[in-house]
Amino acid sequence: MPELPEVETVRSGLAPIMEGQTIRRANINRPNLRFAFPPAFCDRLTGTEVLRVHRRAKYLLIDLSRGETLIAHLGMSGRFSIVPPGENPPPDTKAAHDHVEWLLSNDHRILYNDPRRFGFMDLCKSADLNNNKFLSDLGPEPLGNGFSSAWLAEQFIGKARPVKTALLDQHVVAGLGNIYVCEALYRAGIHPKTLIKTIGPKRRERLLVCIREVIAEAIKAGGSTLRDYAAVDGVLGYFQHRFVVYGREGEPCMHTTCPGTVRRIIQSGRSSFYCPQCQR
Repeated sequence: MPELPEVETVRSGLAPIMEGQTIRRANINRPNLRFAFPPAFCDRLTGTEVLRVHRRAKYLLIDLSRGETLIAHLGMSGRFSIVPPGENPPPDTKAAHDHVEWLLSNDHRILYNDPRRFGFMDLCKSADLNNNKFLSDLGPEPLGNGFSSAWLAEQFIGKARPVKTALLDQHVVAGLGNIYVCEALYRAGIHPKTLIKTIGPKRRERLLVCIREVIAEAIKAGGSTLRDYAAVDGVLGYFQHRFVVYGREGEPCMHTTCPGTVRRIIQSGRSSFYCPQCQR
């Protein structure tokens, strides 16, 4: 599932093409994705100007001139593509899975392709965005000022909860997923089963720094492409080539002086990859 860096890469690709443009026509090719489309979805989009394309956690947000915001989640396989005037969709997408199409006033088409249909789209009043059911309980952004050592201390104090599980909780920090939590914990030298109540100030600060570093580097790399993900221009992310533990079960630890081998365990139904020598 695309995590924060992948969604941010999509946002940065869509923004310069969509912002300031009017959606001249909106089409949907089926009544639902993961959920049903909102009532009168196409009518509510057609004729509106796109004011801003932004992001919250793993959600893409598109502010419209009629006072509504489109909320889009990519799910497992969702992908936005930009089709310039006179060109055809990317050759690696299948038209049968192009479920949403917007024609903009600059004659670009925006396609949403989703073979598994785990993504979804919703519309809500922009003024009520922070109270929306998908967004209201999210924690701070990992690169924002609200994500601090003090915030982590408040979330960790007295709780007998594994750190890997805690960091996947979107109430603790928004947008992190399995890949980047595994990578950040390796850099911080913290075992994924470590109880958060046992993590002291120095290790907590180190963890904070490592999370920020991993997310920033992944955004710069265009995210990670493991299966379906690609940016809006079809370019694949390449942060997967920098993984030090994720997906490397049985391979040597990449720390030059470490004799350890990467292991995998299951936590809350998700695979956790770690080095037992480097992470305590």
